[in-house]
Amino acid sequence: MSRGEYKVPGGKLVAAEVEVADGRLAQVHISGDFFLEPDEALERIDAALTGLPVTAKVQQMASLVEAATADAHMVGFTPQAVAIAVRRALGKATGWHDHTFEVVHPGPMEPTMNLALDQVLLEEVGAGRRGPTLRIWEWSGRCLILGSFQSLRNEVDTAAAQELGIQVVRRISGGGAMFVEPGNAITYSLYVPGSLVEGLSFEQSYAFLDDWVIGALRELGIEAKYVPLNDIASPAGKIGGAAQKRLANGTVLHHVTASYDIDAVKMLKVLRIGREKLSDKGTTSANKRVDPLRSQTGMSREAIIESLKNHFRARYATVDGDLHEEEIARAGELAVGKFSDPDWIARVP
Repeated sequence: MSRGEYKVPGGKLVAAEVEVADGRLAQVHISGDFFLEPDEALERIDAALTGLPVTAKVQQMASLVEAATADAHMVGFTPQAVAIAVRRALGKATGWHDHTFEVVHPGPMEPTMNLALDQVLLEEVGAGRRGPTLRIWEWSGRCLILGSFQSLRNEVDTAAAQELGIQVVRRISGGGAMFVEPGNAITYSLYVPGSLVEGLSFEQSYAFLDDWVIGALRELGIEAKYVPLNDIASPAGKIGGAAQKRLANGTVLHHVTASYDIDAVKMLKVLRIGREKLSDKGTTSANKRVDPLRSQTGMSREAIIESLKNHFRARYATVDGDLHEEEIARAGELAVGKFSDPDWIARVP
């Protein structure tokens, strides 16, 4: 029998042992550290899945499990979690421990180069030329990064940005704008195959892919938690936000920017909508900063990044890696030809 596991973010572990015969699930045994009442509901789950073709999708499996447990109480897991575990047993979906992740942490780069690398590395993983990768960003200049679908004129005071020497750029993922200066934020990107988020909705994949960094921040003494749809927060407020981009073949770019020590006054000079969002939060002081990671840990930015990397290494199989020459060359072309192009930056005027 083959075995697959799925750990529900914030919940319990579900394991599936599956035997296949003639293209169908001949035997299915579900187990885990979840809670289920009544006991016989577990047998109904196994029976509901037995006989299905190996091509059955998560949605079909989950619907059958849901019907089989209509009068049961499932605590710490869901019908979808059961289905994902079965798909992993069949090799149709993968877990974190099915991959070795390359950890890449290059030196400071121009904003357009950082954005171009996101596109290049996503495409390289999608094409199978690079394995799953975690990249830590470093910045050589200050910038305001628009989400792919944000309006340039509605979001940005371009005159203020020019006066302050803040470059305005646009990334390939959706979500809100980010204000970054060297040393004031921590940004990372995950590039993973679609099999890792198989069966998860777009929304659920955020919690799943952010789970490791929640654990890393808790190790640093921060009561971090995931806040739907795409925020990481603590009782003291928001720490950072995530965004995603997916290729047609399912490959996922998931990146997060967390605030280390941001100059809120400067940020509000260039972010129009930010002024409205923060108008009631007392940001009139010239010394006001947004510094959840610095104030809540007392650590340097560099020390926090090393702690995050070490937590990731301890949790998953990793190797330290580098950017490839051809990736750097391709990113350089895109940095000039796409991400510096006024038409791209103003794609939503």
